[in-house]
Amino acid sequence: MVSAFDVAAALRGGAVDRRRVWDFVRDFAAAWSAPLDDASGTAEEELAGAEAALGLRLPAALREGYALLGTARRDLTGNQDPLRPPAMLQVSEECGGVLVFRTENQGCADWGVRLGDLDQDDPPVFVRSGDRWLPFLERVSLAWVELVLSETLLGQGPFRDARALPTELIRSLPERFARVELPDHPMWTGGEQSPARWFSAPGKLLRLEGQGDGSWLHVRGRTAADLAAIHTALPGSWRIGPSAPPRPGTAGRAPAADEPGGVRPGAEADGTTVRRSNRRRHTPR
Repeated sequence: MVSAFDVAAALRGGAVDRRRVWDFVRDFAAAWSAPLDDASGTAEEELAGAEAALGLRLPAALREGYALLGTARRDLTGNQDPLRPPAMLQVSEECGGVLVFRTENQGCADWGVRLGDLDQDDPPVFVRSGDRWLPFLERVSLAWVELVLSETLLGQGPFRDARALPTELIRSLPERFARVELPDHPMWTGGEQSPARWFSAPGKLLRLEGQGDGSWLHVRGRTAADLAAIHTALPGSWRIGPSAPPRPGTAGRAPAADEPGGVRPGAEADGTTVRRSNRRRHTPR
């Protein structure tokens, strides 16, 4: 049964090597969207062309990630913080030079590998938060796990929701849902919204942003019943869910940006606007 897929169970013991990561990505795609096929990845010619244009060799893990799952599968790589097509890989001069492979949809954040780490097969990934580059995850392959989880969580379609959690529910979250064995990582928005931690149950995906009272929780169910189960397990005021009935004609779909619970591009789900950097940055279309 598709909705029986449990992210925490699939990653139990941790994503210890690239082979396990790529197996997880295949299984997750098949369970939450559609199976990967040859068209899901990036052709060798395209990767080689990007390397030639940049004058550098991509790390093995970055090449493998693109070859398995590239920008053709926008459902898994292109919703909120899109993966860049190889032709749009870019070197930032900041932090001693960073090869940028992913960018927030309005250019507010970048993810990349430092040029000095390109000789590693599976190098660490950094994220630009404001004027700083912060350690994100210790391996590119782990960043591919976070990529598919985040882009699915924040993708289009129904069965998603968000809310601020009080302290008592934050403390009880590990009792209600299994912790996903993906290391804590910063949110590019910084401050009290970090670290990000992932939880799951069969057919259910949750990300907690921060640990303090009122920290934001984003959730998605594989089905309407899965989302309803999350609402039941964490009762309270949801942005879209049972405490916010849909307006006539909006049932069964995610709210538009101007509807209750809708989130404008470049805004947080609590309605606060994300301040864009005033530096010019090229972002995927």
